[in-house]
Amino acid sequence: MCTHPPLLFAMPLFRISLTAVLLLTSSPLLAGPLGLVLPTDNDKIFSDPTQFYMYTDRNFEGVSSKPWQGGTYGFSRNGKRTSVGIINTRFHEGIDIRPVRRDASGNPLDDIYSMMNGTVVYVNSDSSKSNYGRYVVMHHDFGNGPFFSLYAHISSATVAAGQQVRAGQTIAKMGYTGAGINRERSHVHVELTMLLSDRFQVWYDRHFTSKNHHGIYNGINMIGLDIASLLKAHRANPGLTMDQFLTSQEVHYKVLVPGSRNLAFLRRYPFLGKNVKSVTFPKSWEFSFAATGVPLAVEPSKKSLSHPAVTYVKNSGTDHSNVTSGRLTGSGSNAKLTPSGSRYMQLISDSF
Repeated sequence: MCTHPPLLFAMPLFRISLTAVLLLTSSPLLAGPLGLVLPTDNDKIFSDPTQFYMYTDRNFEGVSSKPWQGGTYGFSRNGKRTSVGIINTRFHEGIDIRPVRRDASGNPLDDIYSMMNGTVVYVNSDSSKSNYGRYVVMHHDFGNGPFFSLYAHISSATVAAGQQVRAGQTIAKMGYTGAGINRERSHVHVELTMLLSDRFQVWYDRHFTSKNHHGIYNGINMIGLDIASLLKAHRANPGLTMDQFLTSQEVHYKVLVPGSRNLAFLRRYPFLGKNVKSVTFPKSWEFSFAATGVPLAVEPSKKSLSHPAVTYVKNSGTDHSNVTSGRLTGSGSNAKLTPSGSRYMQLISDSF
C-alpha cells in the first residue's frame, strides 16, 4: 500500500463472510463512536511529531537526509522539483510510528495494540511473503460499513485469525521485518482502509497475468484513510463517527461513471451517498475523492456517458498526476483519467 510498492495481503485462513458484512452494513444500524486508541505507547503525535514518526532515508538531488516527515500519512515521499516548487509525489498510505523502548542491542520492545474493537482476519507470520514483513489485519465496523486496520513490520503477533479483540489489547510486538527496514529504523506501519470491491478477482484477471494469491485482501483492493488526522480529531471529539470524519474531508476531484441501479460500493458504505433517493434509475454516479483517492461521497446523476470522466478538479498549480497518485493528468481546471485512474474507477464502481 504505499510505503513500498502496493502491499499484497496473503489470503487469510479465516475471514468474515463478505455477504455477512453486506447484510450488516445494509441493516438499520446507527453510526457509533469509534472508541479509538493509539496503537503503541508513543503518544507524541499530539505534542512532538519528530519523536512520533520514524524517519526515512532520503536522497534528493544528491543531498542525503533523514526527514521524520517521510513517516507521515499522505504525499510524503519522492521529492520532485516542479513549477510550484519542490513537492512530494508518492502517497504513503499509513503512518510509521517509532519505538519508545529498546533493549541494549537496539531491538524495539514496544507492544502494539488494536486501535479499536474488532476481529483479526489475517496474521502473516512469514516475513518473506510480503514487503511489509510480518503483519496483522483486523476488521472493524461502527455501523458505517467494513473498515480494516493493518499493523506491519512486526516481529511477532500475539493474536490469531478469528480472534475477537478489544481496543487497547496487545496484538503484536514491534519489529523491523520487511523490505527496506533495518533495526535502526524499527517501527510499526499502521493503516486504516476501506474495501474497494468484493469482485476484485474478476478485475484483477482483466489487468494482470500473475496469480492473485491474496483474495479480496490484496492491497490494491484497499484504500488508506488519513489516520493521523483521524487520531487527532478523535482526541478532540471522542464522540466522532467515521461518517462525520470522512465527509468533512476536502474534495480534490470528482469522477462521473456510467450508472447502474445498484452500486456495491455504496451498499457497503451507505453513509457516503448523497441525494440517493432523488434518482430511481441513475444514468451515472459521481464519485468525490480526496487527492489520495479516498472516496468521500457518491451521488446519482441523470447525465449519460459511456466512459468515466473527470467533472471537477482542484487547481494545484502543477500537473495533476503529481498530486493524485498518478490517477489524473492535466493542469489547471482541466484533467482526465490516466490508465491507472481508469482502472481505479473500474474497481471502485464494479464497472468491469
